[in-house]
Amino acid sequence: MKKPLGTKAKTGESCPESGVWKVVGNPSTTAPISKGNRMPPYDGKAVTWELIQYA
Repeated sequence: MKKPLGTKAKTGESCPESGVWKVVGNPSTTAPISKGNRMPPYDGKAVTWELIQYA
């Protein structure tokens, strides 16, 4: 079963769902991340990512 859009994950956690993820806050970016991969840092910092689109 897919995780709902809006699901959040922090840098270093295992990605719970493949899709396009967006950094919460500013500056922001989006990145395609596959399920099971580690959520990456952004701009050298630990951030919270939000699922905005399914892969």
